[in-house]
Amino acid sequence: MTETLVHNARFRTMDPTNPSAEWLLVRDGRVAALGLGSPPDAANRVDAGGRLILPGFQDAHIHLLSGGIDIATAAYLYDVVSENELVAALRAHAASKPDLPIVFGSGWQPGLFGDHNLTAALLDRAVTDRPVLIYDSSFHNACLNSRAIEMAGVEDMADPPNGHILRDAKGRATGMLHEEVIPIVAARLPELTEDDWMAGLLAGQAHANRHGITGVLDACVRKPEVTTYGRAAATGALTLRVAGTALVTEADTPETAVARLTALRAAYPGPDFHVHSAKFFLDGVYENRTAANLTPYADAKGANAPCMFSLEQTKALMTALDAARFAIHVHVIGDAAARRAIEGLEAARAANGPWPAQHQLAHLQLVDPGDYSRLQGLATANIQSLWARFEPPYTDPSLSMIGKARWPDVYAFRKMLDAGADWCLSSDWAVSTLNPFEIIETAITRQKRLDNSPLEPFFIDQALTIEECVQGYTVNAARACWREHFTGMLRVGYSADLIMLDRDVFNCAAHDISKTRVLATLFKGKEVWRAPDW
Repeated sequence: MTETLVHNARFRTMDPTNPSAEWLLVRDGRVAALGLGSPPDAANRVDAGGRLILPGFQDAHIHLLSGGIDIATAAYLYDVVSENELVAALRAHAASKPDLPIVFGSGWQPGLFGDHNLTAALLDRAVTDRPVLIYDSSFHNACLNSRAIEMAGVEDMADPPNGHILRDAKGRATGMLHEEVIPIVAARLPELTEDDWMAGLLAGQAHANRHGITGVLDACVRKPEVTTYGRAAATGALTLRVAGTALVTEADTPETAVARLTALRAAYPGPDFHVHSAKFFLDGVYENRTAANLTPYADAKGANAPCMFSLEQTKALMTALDAARFAIHVHVIGDAAARRAIEGLEAARAANGPWPAQHQLAHLQLVDPGDYSRLQGLATANIQSLWARFEPPYTDPSLSMIGKARWPDVYAFRKMLDAGADWCLSSDWAVSTLNPFEIIETAITRQKRLDNSPLEPFFIDQALTIEECVQGYTVNAARACWREHFTGMLRVGYSADLIMLDRDVFNCAAHDISKTRVLATLFKGKEVWRAPDW
């Protein structure tokens, strides 16, 4: 047996039956005891210096492996603001990665780039000797250079269901891709090796551990993801737990979807990596005009987008997967997509009866007021609160399409909770920051950070409290990942996953929460992150 005592601490356990402690004893990776007053002896002792300690945070909607691959292999384009900067960033990155057969980039901002100015001709100014594939910050749009267009045969491809190849007036591919055509094209380009994927995982989980994350739900796993996570779990390389949501597409039938996910669940049963849910994209994003609204877009262009699954197919697939006891995890941006998901889950419950499935609707950018109460007991509101703020030019396209009259129903988290919805908080990294304390601050202030020139709060009446946010990252997130019976709180017998902070987030100014640093992260009682200056 190995024992470690963490003492001289202020534990917020998130266990309602025993909410606070001053010391905690770890034995063989689990909480053996905790209490107030004089601590017991132990061979290994950690003096926390009176600091706040919480259960390890869990991110219940993240693309951990994709984000790690970005760190390991992709040009960082999130801060690029001009065409010349984009070309320079890609050119420098290509020079730094001469051995990679393809040049990746990620994070270009749709508020600055798009169909009007991002083309193969622009990317050709950076790289011509290798294919180039760059994703936007939402990963719902991508652009190719000419070499990639030729290599993937894009000129001769037809648009697949729920995907679009942008073409010029002469019918030639410009290089821009929207939605479901992106993975089809990517599959025709040079692939990363297993070692590249593993390097991405190690980079991603190290980044997560640094920010106090000890468990995740990867919100879209396919063959490379499950293979890599499975390999890491088998070799003991994981420093956090992973739940996987396996993609279901418009091409699926109930039979094919259930068969594929059942095989994945059997192959990866956990506890460190398990496939537990089915992922649906019911619409896209406003940035490429694929978000599905109940009414036409309010901007000058108007129009709308359909849901990516028909109502009949949604009900059939969700009912079959629910009957097979999979959680349903749904990407919904527009209010039509949110309603379509609710109707599918209601059909599943009517057919199969209720069970503790933890179905989840992620993003929920726009929800019709009549649908808030339908979430209660049906689906968890999986919230990414960082986006609930004015941030021009990035928020301008979506707010214009939604129309000012509907802004009160944009990221209306308080309305959801007050209507009885369960909730959890998450990042959607690498779409946005992974740092939970930046995300929590915005959930409370509904603004950018003070050092980033914030505008007025975006409907401050929809703010969450610090207590709700921490619960959303611990107890509730663990429940969303189907591991609430041994993680999410600090309780005897639970996994010793905990984080030590440099400040008390429950008692500091709201605009200081984003400055919080994680001084140490323990996973199964072992240190997986320590701040260099602690």
